[in-house]
Amino acid sequence: MNRWDERQVREAIMPKLSRSDWYDLSRDTNWTFRYVTEEAAFPEELSGSHRIPSDGWERWDEPYKISYREYVHNQVTKDTTTYSLKNAVGRSKLFDQLDPGWKSVILAHYGAITMPEFLASIGEARMARFGRAAAWRNTATFGALDEMRHGQIQAFFPYGLLDKEPRADWALKAFHTDNWVVLAVRHLFDDMFLANDAVSMALQLTFTFETGFTNLQFLGMAADAMDVGDLEFGALISSIQTDEARHSQQGEPTIKILLENGHKKWGQFLIDHMFWRSWRAFAVLTGLSMDYYTPLESRRMSFKEFIEDWVIKQFAEQFHDFGLDRPWYWEEFVRELSWYHHAIQLGVWTYRPTVWWNPDAGASAAERAWLEEKYPGWNDTFGKNWDVIQDNLRKGDVAATFPETLPLMCNLCQIPIVRPAGVTAGALDSPAPLRHTYEGRIYQFCSEPCKWIFTSRPERFAGHKSLVDRLLTGDITPPDLGGVLRYMGLSEAEQGRDATDYDWARP
Repeated sequence: MNRWDERQVREAIMPKLSRSDWYDLSRDTNWTFRYVTEEAAFPEELSGSHRIPSDGWERWDEPYKISYREYVHNQVTKDTTTYSLKNAVGRSKLFDQLDPGWKSVILAHYGAITMPEFLASIGEARMARFGRAAAWRNTATFGALDEMRHGQIQAFFPYGLLDKEPRADWALKAFHTDNWVVLAVRHLFDDMFLANDAVSMALQLTFTFETGFTNLQFLGMAADAMDVGDLEFGALISSIQTDEARHSQQGEPTIKILLENGHKKWGQFLIDHMFWRSWRAFAVLTGLSMDYYTPLESRRMSFKEFIEDWVIKQFAEQFHDFGLDRPWYWEEFVRELSWYHHAIQLGVWTYRPTVWWNPDAGASAAERAWLEEKYPGWNDTFGKNWDVIQDNLRKGDVAATFPETLPLMCNLCQIPIVRPAGVTAGALDSPAPLRHTYEGRIYQFCSEPCKWIFTSRPERFAGHKSLVDRLLTGDITPPDLGGVLRYMGLSEAEQGRDATDYDWARP
């Protein structure tokens, strides 16, 4: 009897059950420990679940249910479609025809996100091993497979761009450098999942970061990519987002169990902590991409409108639905929507040699009109800074547009400390960099939330040195811009330049 006949016989004699008849039984593979205690099998440092008794975790139930067979079928289908499209597009001149600013979006994304996708599989694997509910461990196992796939596909796609843009190799190189952007991203993700327990990870990675931010980013980026005509990147991001939408739901049942068992305060703290950290990273990577790097004709909405619609209006509703409060710094977060990423944009463009992509100024006359429409008063605040830059470029004084020293860096988010345009650091409504002394060392911060995160658990963050700290302590030699660029791993050919070669500034 051949294989085909055997399969037909099995299908004929085996009862066919609906998924609801067998799913919970196959998923809930728990057992009673005989040779170790449950505390030893699930150490608090890795599990973070001992606030709640083991039977309390039995109510954990994932919103999105999938079997292994379904999972493999779906992933094979997605990979077949995405890789086939890549092969077809790779033989075309599509990348060469893309807007220079959009090419910068791609390079910045690959360098900042590819390696964290690989590292996220460690976080998912930790939940798959140390999550207290069998259903949770099952879901996290799929999540670990997802993140491995995301790392692999986002390393492979830029590889195909190397003959067109050599800096695409920063998809793998970035995290092996001490570039200032990488220091900030690495600090965030070390905090979020590499040095985290399973419960904290569910709330901070899957609920706060993925549900609240990255799902939305990938949705927006996929739509923008299609509008720009970047079919390859659009298909890639869409393929990843469908995975994120599933495994990001691990946070929902976890926060529900914490609240049901009287641990709202701890859950609120974890979410408030990571919401601010996620906002900081999101503003830098996505704020610049949406409002400055995306071609004007392809901008569907401003970054502020996107956050107001997807985060403030929709994600924040979940705080109320779950019985949580909005973060205590909510008003500061809302105020920053109008200025923070604009200030960062000025900094990144001015320090363009320190990044591996070509920052797009996004300050042509038409773009400035759009910014003024979306952010009333932009021309009277940030526009004045661009006026000076434009005047220097028109006079041929390009050197005047480069920095002479490094900016102050926040010791929590590792991002340069900036203020709203027209507000001097030290003014009553904008104090000098916030400081805190811990074990004899002075740490400085960009905001009250960053200081609060640090001082709430200083042992978690103390000891790390920002880029400026490394310069002052002699780690970078010689202590000048050339030494800094070499320290960050940037050869002259890799250093960022203006994306349009200053076309935007010409009369």
